[in-house]
Formats: sequence, C-alpha cells, structure tokens
Amino acid sequence: MEKDLIKRITFNHEIFGGKPIIRGKRIAVEHVLGMLAAGSTIEDILEGYPFLEKDDIQACLIYAYRISANERYETVQ
Repeated sequence: MEKDLIKRITFNHEIFGGKPIIRGKRIAVEHVLGMLAAGSTIEDILEGYPFLEKDDIQACLIYAYRISANERYETVQ
C-alpha cells in the first residue's frame, strides 16, 4: 500500500520549480505538511481543497517520513 501511495507524489519542473507535488496538481507537498504542522486536520484540508483525497495526505506523510529517514523516492512523468 505504501508503494501505491508514494506514487501520488510527483515532480514537474514547470510547477513550483520541481518541488514535490500531489498527483501533478498545483499543490506542493510542503504546503500540506505545513497545514498539518499548523494544526489543521485531514478533514480541514480536504474541505479546503476538495480535489485532494485522504490518500494524498497520507502520501505526503509517507514522503516526509522517507525524506527524514534519508531515503529519496521520485516518480518520473
């Protein structure tokens, strides 16, 4: 399941200079993580960004975990 979730994190050099984004959309992983760190709930985020799915947020958390564990995973578009 984790491998499927991490595939939701993509990179496009034309969007935010290649920062990790969610499913090719114009929302950066760091933005979602920042909202979570500031105290937003998953439900808050989903309400504010209806195009996101709960699995997108889970993918952001997995990505952050892997980066902090010095692993790097990139999907190629």
